[in-house]
Amino acid sequence: NVLRHGPVDALAIKDPNERDGGSAPAKECPQCQAVIAAGFAACPQCGFVFPPPEREKHEREASAAGVLSGQVTTADHQVRAVFYAVHQKRSASPETPKTLRVEYEVGLGQVHKEWVCFEHVGYARGKAEAWWRARSRDPVPATAAEACRLANDGALAATTQITVRSVAGEDFERITSHQIGPIPTPRQPGEDQEEPVPQFASASSLDDEPPF
Repeated sequence: NVLRHGPVDALAIKDPNERDGGSAPAKECPQCQAVIAAGFAACPQCGFVFPPPEREKHEREASAAGVLSGQVTTADHQVRAVFYAVHQKRSASPETPKTLRVEYEVGLGQVHKEWVCFEHVGYARGKAEAWWRARSRDPVPATAAEACRLANDGALAATTQITVRSVAGEDFERITSHQIGPIPTPRQPGEDQEEPVPQFASASSLDDEPPF
């Protein structure tokens, strides 16, 4: 019920005949962390498209989510496997920036995701550069396809653990920290074998993934 109705100190009964007033509600983009108006279907900063609201289902087990608004819950997860793919927005033009989607498998059917914006500019690109340099000695890729190829070819250090942060009253979890293994030594020219083709994933092919 906390996940469905929100924190217990933020419940409100609204008169359906009463018009909204006061300041406009806001939300945070889970991709670039920009604070935008709640009415936006897509982030005006990075293009992330928020998924449509879905009917909530009751879970068999009680949720660990905080019961008071603003209550922070963090959880550490051992990473079993990491998967990389190029993410392309549905019906996007060729000029639309793509992102590197990273999936961390932490259990059977349990996956946490993040998107790294190599083809964006400004704050999002800066975060992508820092993310890459923490894991690789190779130059920062200019495109998501190049990043995906290098990642699948072993250019990145392995991620062994992630910390996931959720805030009661917010819709999206966030990966706040990673435990990373040794950074691999860059390969020299001529050492490449057959280079794997980057995987491309469109929103229509992944029902549980928010398209952007």
